[in-house]
Amino acid sequence: MDEEGTVFLRKGFFLIILDLGFRKVFNVVNEKKRLAILGSTGSIGTQALEIVDANPGMFSVEVLTANNNTQLLISQALKYRPVMVVIANEEKYHQVRDALSGEENMTVLAGDEALMCCVQLPSVDMVVAAMVGYSGLLPVISAIKAKKQVALANKETLVVAGDLITRLCAENGVHLLPVDSEHSAIFQCLVGEKASEVEKIILTCSGGPFRGFTFDQLKNVTPGQALAHPNWNMGNKITIDSATLMNKGFEVIEAKWLFNLNPDQIDVVIHPQSVVHSMVQFVDGSVKAQLGLPNMRLPIQYALCFPDRVPSQFPKLNFSLYPELNFYSPDTKIFRNLALAYDALEKGGNVACILNAANEVAVSSFLNEQIGFLEMAEVIEQTMGTISYVAHPEIGDYMETDREARCKAVEITENYKK
Repeated sequence: MDEEGTVFLRKGFFLIILDLGFRKVFNVVNEKKRLAILGSTGSIGTQALEIVDANPGMFSVEVLTANNNTQLLISQALKYRPVMVVIANEEKYHQVRDALSGEENMTVLAGDEALMCCVQLPSVDMVVAAMVGYSGLLPVISAIKAKKQVALANKETLVVAGDLITRLCAENGVHLLPVDSEHSAIFQCLVGEKASEVEKIILTCSGGPFRGFTFDQLKNVTPGQALAHPNWNMGNKITIDSATLMNKGFEVIEAKWLFNLNPDQIDVVIHPQSVVHSMVQFVDGSVKAQLGLPNMRLPIQYALCFPDRVPSQFPKLNFSLYPELNFYSPDTKIFRNLALAYDALEKGGNVACILNAANEVAVSSFLNEQIGFLEMAEVIEQTMGTISYVAHPEIGDYMETDREARCKAVEITENYKK
């Protein structure tokens, strides 16, 4: 117990709060939490802003960023009046700058360097990392080095460079708060528990739109069919990852780093209803689960408001509408991406970085109808088998691995098109 009467449990680099005396670390005492929302025009970003709207006394928006959606970014900037707006696509800088030229005390920037600088503003308390894919890595690293809280929705950050990220968090005293519904569920189940008493965690998975499909059925599925997720409304890339179970594979890798687990301590079960968001099994055999409707606003709000739970108007779970909750083992022979993710986790080093880069290329090629659904796993596996292994990568190694893996994955997809 420290001088403020705070009891806490360190699990890996993750800090589990057991007493509210630690609130000052999270900047929730009598002042607004000042947010930088990276990827404000995407699914997570827009829902984070809905939570800001619903809790006007709790938050202010200091930074908004987007990749390409200039019209929505401009609209958001005019509404929330941040001190900085960043459009990652430099070709669209003038469009955003001109639209916001009449706004006082608002700076408009563009490009990757701007994304890394904006999170370091002294006026920012928390960075909401909602960018998609590898692009979120360097801004998150920049935020950690600036000792900012990070609400992490960009799972690829830990997939690509989990070892580096955890070291940086420890060095800078930064706490990552998970936004993924599954990791938020695990985090909530661990509050108040001892790390040594955790036997394993169980990540739930809806199974996507193709649960139970055979190889023959999957050969001819279209991007439109794959984008029709039965339970969740998400962006295109993560929706395809959910259909292939790569999203769950990424979550397995992310969980290893968030909660300091071994691969054999992380299980996945198919749960079609998406009501049980994940579970923790303890050494005595008891299991804690976090339940709720499939609504991303709940885990986003939990991360933004932590350590408080604040009232919401979200739809609440009515158990009478769910007389059955079903659970099944995933079929990793048909949905091979989940097995590939476990393989990358076991091998360590830069292999998960290769996995992520190849997957981004494969998903893009599938969405553009250049390769088939099953061929995505083939592209990823072939790429993983050709890029040089680095056992203890640093940031430069990750960047070079990402570049090489993308080039190889593009080359492989070109062969499929022929």
